[in-house]
Amino acid sequence: MIVVVGKESPAYVEATGGTRVRFVDSLDDAADVFGELEAIVGHVSPDVLAKTPRLRWVHSPSAGVDSDLTPEMRASSVVLTSSAGNGGIPLAEHSMLLMLMLSRDVPRWMRAQAEHRWDHYRHAELAGRTVGIYGLGNSGIDLAQKAKAFHMRTLGVRRRPDQPSPYVDELCDLDQLLAESDFVVVTVPRTPTTAGVFDRDAFARMKSSAYFICISRGGIADDDALLEALRTGQIAGAGLDAHGVEPLPAESPFWSLPNVIVTPHNGATSDGNLRRSREIVAENIRRFVAGEPLHNVVDKIHGY
Repeated sequence: MIVVVGKESPAYVEATGGTRVRFVDSLDDAADVFGELEAIVGHVSPDVLAKTPRLRWVHSPSAGVDSDLTPEMRASSVVLTSSAGNGGIPLAEHSMLLMLMLSRDVPRWMRAQAEHRWDHYRHAELAGRTVGIYGLGNSGIDLAQKAKAFHMRTLGVRRRPDQPSPYVDELCDLDQLLAESDFVVVTVPRTPTTAGVFDRDAFARMKSSAYFICISRGGIADDDALLEALRTGQIAGAGLDAHGVEPLPAESPFWSLPNVIVTPHNGATSDGNLRRSREIVAENIRRFVAGEPLHNVVDKIHGY
């Protein structure tokens, strides 16, 4: 039996090929069938994991699975899959938006518009600038393609450099990326190896004219180190869609820094994202029922 946390979907029912499927608002609503469950589409707590002895597969509705990879999940034989790829396109678009807004100081135009004031000034352009992409998964590769359309140079860091990296001019290490990039964009998931990578030393190695952009997960940058770099002019500014604490507290200084653009982890919340998420789930349900290899199987060691 398969349980899906969410609204009933005809596409999911069709994908089961007759296998029993139940749609619930919460896994608590499926407690009566925990002993029969073989698959769950939704976030699974250690408590539920312990109560579902026949469970073989869990699909996370999120692209990043840092919250799903509990010690209990890592230790279990349950296959975990993710919705990786659902947000690659909108996150890349959001990265381009933030780069354009920062390089052209769009908040300055918005302030002038609110004051009905004509503020004509010289601004930068993206052409000829270097974007360093930390993580070349779906959103990273899509960003590289979009950046090339803006005549930018693209650098990339990835865990497996043997993998194809289209639209990336050069694969490099983090030291080179920090030293040469005009925009450093974080697209990696948060894992034990990426958490806190952007610390005081990392920001000190960036150009003072460079911008830091994070669109994947908070916690990859040390917030105190980032605040210091922004306040002292060690870097030019930041565009932050992902934050160490979410929702970002009202008292957070990031809100009021003049060289920061804050968005509420909203970059991938698009209609296309929802459609792609449903397509990924439906295809994996079909594969599970047919006994075929699943898409987006999470490497429990590396965390994605």
